Amino acid sequence: MAINRSGSVISSDKMELAKLAWSARQGNTDAFLELIESLKGALYRTARTILKNDEDCADALQETIFRAYQAISSLREPTHVKTWLYRILINECTTILQKRLRQSQPITLPEPVVNSSVYQDVELKEAIDRLEEPLRLVVVLVYLEDMKIADAAAILGISEGAAKMRLKRSKAQLRSWLEPTWEGRDNHDVRPN
Repeated sequence: MAINRSGSVISSDKMELAKLAWSARQGNTDAFLELIESLKGALYRTARTILKNDEDCADALQETIFRAYQAISSLREPTHVKTWLYRILINECTTILQKRLRQSQPITLPEPVVNSSVYQDVELKEAIDRLEEPLRLVVVLVYLEDMKIADAAAILGISEGAAKMRLKRSKAQLRSWLEPTWEGRDNHDVRPN
């Protein structure tokens, strides 16, 4: 743990990312690659949530990495590198979605569910995917990527209060969709003797 200029406590993971960003900003390509390697899984999951298509996710990640590499020297605050990369990624995903709309490609069908033991997880993921994009992005960043609400708000360019309101609206919507199908499901599976 460390404290940054504004007096905020910085976690060791965030400090490591900041060190890599600082080194990459100075021209160290290996540090940039290590930085991307440490965040690529989280970036991919976020892109997948927005785009729902592996090819588009790969394109968004590739473009994000390229743009970040070009602009890393302009990164003002290395401790905010994760937020900076998420902003680039979300902008790239938005660009891809806009291109998709212009091309009006047919909608792809979801992949079939293979394992029925994860049925509720699949239902939850499908419900999250049905949320409107502003609500879905906050849910993904806060609950799936385990970000603080303030960090998610910064990435999305909204106030912390707006992020909290979106979370509240998304939870209410998810609850209304899922509770009717989940009620009583476990009652018949396990019964006391």
